[in-house]
Amino acid sequence: MLLTPIGHVSSPVTSLGEAALQGCEGAPVCWLVIDEPFVDGARDLSVGDEVFVLTWLHLARRDVLRLHPRGNPASPLTGVFSTRSPDRPNPIGLHRVTVSEVHIDPDGARLRVRDLEAVDGTPVIDVKPLLPGGR
Repeated sequence: MLLTPIGHVSSPVTSLGEAALQGCEGAPVCWLVIDEPFVDGARDLSVGDEVFVLTWLHLARRDVLRLHPRGNPASPLTGVFSTRSPDRPNPIGLHRVTVSEVHIDPDGARLRVRDLEAVDGTPVIDVKPLLPGGR
């Protein structure tokens, strides 16, 4: 299996400890920086669009299968596939965000988004629209 990043996250969040647990829990406004070879794929995105951003959570642990949800030791150990933890065998992040600015030029694209709880430099592996009806 081969994944090719299409860009990266530019965020004021520089460490895992600073990151919101979920985007709606205080994540700062960030930029998706789309690399030049993939600019055409971003041309039809508009301000107000809701999209899913898939990231590769490069700082996550890959050996975790059970954990205390949200890092709360009072919560029972739970399998990672029942949580939103970044620590998992394949650390793919799924983020529902809203596009607030779009800048496209020949060298790349920049999409300003709200509610993205990712660390600066996180690789972006895909962007998908939220379809009407959520399906």
